[in-house]
Amino acid sequence: MRDTAIMHCLALCRAARAQQGAALAQTLDQLEAGLAALGSQPEAEEAALALDLAGYVTSWSDGAEQMFGYSAAEAVGQHVLFLYTDDDEGSIAELVVEADNATAEVRRRKKSGEAIWVRLSITLVEEGGKAGDGTDNDTGNDAGGAAGMHVRLTRMKEGLSAAEKTSLHARIIEETDQGVLVTDADERIVSINSAFTRITGYTMAEAIGKTPDLLRSGMHGAGFRSQARAAMAGGAPWRGEIMGRRKNGDLFPQSVIVSAVRDEHGRISHTFSLFTDISVHKDAEARMQRMANYDALTGLPNQGLLMQLLGQAMTEARRTHEPGALLVVEITRLGSISDTLGHDVGNALLVEAGRLLRSRLREGDILARLDGNKFAIALPRVERREQAALVARKLVEVLAAPIGVGRRSLQVGTHVGIAVYPEDAQEPGALLRGADVAAMRAGTSMEPALLFFSEEMNQHAKEHLRIESELRDALANGELLLYYQPKVSLRSGRIVGAEALLRWRHPVRGLVSPGVFIPVAEETGLIMELGDWAIEEACRQIRQWHDAGLEMPPVAVNLSARQFDTGLPQRMAAVLERHDVSPEQVMLEITESLLVRGADTVIGIMNDLVAMGLALALDDFGTGYSSLAYLKKFPISTLKIDRAFVIGLPHEENDCAIARAIVTMAQQMRQEIVAEGVETEDQMTFLRDLGCDQLQGYLFSQPVPAVDFQRMLGEGRRLALPHPHAERARTGAPVAQCS
Repeated sequence: MRDTAIMHCLALCRAARAQQGAALAQTLDQLEAGLAALGSQPEAEEAALALDLAGYVTSWSDGAEQMFGYSAAEAVGQHVLFLYTDDDEGSIAELVVEADNATAEVRRRKKSGEAIWVRLSITLVEEGGKAGDGTDNDTGNDAGGAAGMHVRLTRMKEGLSAAEKTSLHARIIEETDQGVLVTDADERIVSINSAFTRITGYTMAEAIGKTPDLLRSGMHGAGFRSQARAAMAGGAPWRGEIMGRRKNGDLFPQSVIVSAVRDEHGRISHTFSLFTDISVHKDAEARMQRMANYDALTGLPNQGLLMQLLGQAMTEARRTHEPGALLVVEITRLGSISDTLGHDVGNALLVEAGRLLRSRLREGDILARLDGNKFAIALPRVERREQAALVARKLVEVLAAPIGVGRRSLQVGTHVGIAVYPEDAQEPGALLRGADVAAMRAGTSMEPALLFFSEEMNQHAKEHLRIESELRDALANGELLLYYQPKVSLRSGRIVGAEALLRWRHPVRGLVSPGVFIPVAEETGLIMELGDWAIEEACRQIRQWHDAGLEMPPVAVNLSARQFDTGLPQRMAAVLERHDVSPEQVMLEITESLLVRGADTVIGIMNDLVAMGLALALDDFGTGYSSLAYLKKFPISTLKIDRAFVIGLPHEENDCAIARAIVTMAQQMRQEIVAEGVETEDQMTFLRDLGCDQLQGYLFSQPVPAVDFQRMLGEGRRLALPHPHAERARTGAPVAQCS
């Protein structure tokens, strides 16, 4: 069998030599000589033994004694199982023979305990001792036993033979997905594998005899050829990435190893190259780079890449002493457009806005998209600050005209913040913060549409961050409290309700005005936590007053628009149940800005709240943009006249007209009217004569702590109301008329 395998390998070598051509003749001749020498080696160990039908040894050869270590006297008469290894759980191979001359590779145990691999050949023996030949002539004879031939398989212990290694290595090279290229001393290609053809497109006939230059793209690095030649001359293998060219002309990136091959005398006979097409890896790397550095929607650089490019520009500016600028462009109305027409329209609008901005910039200017509705523009070189303002005005103008998105024409607003380097900042992060702060400040009013960053803005931004941080601590440390401002009936003068107002007692600065921290809370989202805390605390206080035997009028709690979502009714029910408070004891105050957001959804939430027994009041009425057509659909029980319209009563004609219109409308809609900010008796008298139901203001009381409000209720404190006709008697003018 060994001879057959060797002859087969030799035949393969001759076929390969004919296929590869004369260039490999010498190498293949050497391989053939090695295989022939292998065929002339002595035969391997062989052991012969015979068994009876029960499996007992009846004959034991000298070869068996040498292979297994047992003498004939020790072996004959024993069952063949004494040669089996402990882990062999199969059947007795020598007795289970499906056909004559069966062979198998099995493990057997020597006398020393060593386990060896052998090839077992089994021949059936007739009763007369004659071996069967497997022909029909033998079918009439009964088998009298079996003769076994064991051949020691040393490769199982010692590894592959040289021929087997050669064959295996050839198959591995042929089946690998790496291209293999072998050249001779003249740098002529003498061998390639299938992967070479698959990657490059060149067949064996087209490549053999050529030089590797047929793959050159002309785009190698400057040191490639010298480094590769050093490896071919016997130096360390060269590894790197280069650009190759396929047969069809396409370029492709490849990872390459170049090394030399030495013969048995140590002389360099050939060189080889292993290469892999890494186009897929490069494409994936490019996609990852794009995902990391570019905005997925607009394709513009993102903030991370902007910081890198801006840093390079600022470094260059320091060298050349040329100033630059960074603009942050904030696009307004994008949220309402997305809510109304869908996010697809909003996204398309952002893409078109980016295209329009790019059209107004120089080639060297950098346009990037920040988060949400903000873009950033880096102007690496500006001659003076005014030049940045001129660019900003161009950007505002291009976005001022209606923007076409599909068949729609959409209008947006724009605010621009500008920071200049090195004047405003020395590093990219600070410059971006400055421009962003300026954009936010520009967005607080309609004009101007653009603002330059200033140190005063910087201080304001730092104060904003300080307030946010300390406000979070205030929530955790119990520094918040509620004050209560009474609502007084203009018919009886009695306290008929109160508004719970949030206060912050700072451990260092004392009471902080709500006008300072409420805007910060709204902007940062902390208003949700503040609002939930206020509702919880108001209900807790109502329960405490009730337990103290105090007959408590309804307490109004302000709601932020952020709190007004579909989960609000459920949250309110949980708070009322937690403190065992009746819904009639709580009123929720909302502002007009809430009413313009998806009226149908808002009405549904309002109806759920009213169905629970809660009352709703519309705060600061007249200062927003609520539609009267929608207003009549809202289940609102109370309208509050904003203090802005009360302060001019009864002397300002416009304030008088607005107050009269609000009261008349509320009466027609059977809603209760509360006037805020009442500070004088003249204001009170005018509002009372108009038919206003309640007042709230310093005329009666400023907001007070819970304990003071409790005392006012306990004392039955009342507002002194003038006689209904006292004003007419004093002035001679009709009641509820402006002077």
